[in-house]
Amino acid sequence: MDIPILKIEDFLIISFQNELSDHDLEELRENVLEHIKKTNAKGLVIDITALGIVDSFMARTLSSISDMAALLGTKTVIVGIQPAVALTLVELGLRIKWKLLTALNLEKGINLLRKSIESEKEIAHD
Repeated sequence: MDIPILKIEDFLIISFQNELSDHDLEELRENVLEHIKKTNAKGLVIDITALGIVDSFMARTLSSISDMAALLGTKTVIVGIQPAVALTLVELGLRIKWKLLTALNLEKGINLLRKSIESEKEIAHD
């Protein structure tokens, strides 16, 4: 299944519209890394608003995408986590790493990325 990866400003946006198989997630991970390399994206927003369920494999895959993106110099924000999904992830014992940012929706996620990137620029100039 092809999942569109959109580019807005210096950010890549991925929006899940339906449940994905493990194979789809693995393919997405590779595609995201290629897009980051090709576009030199500063930020990645993964919108999971439409997902009512996130299993442990998907959670680990999203975390690994964030880790790999960070190695390429790209910050990741996951947006749209539904309350039931948050509850399930905590019950599964999955912890969100410090590098993984989250926000309620796409607009807040993009703003969070902008602020995070700007604060890094300020620190680098000091």
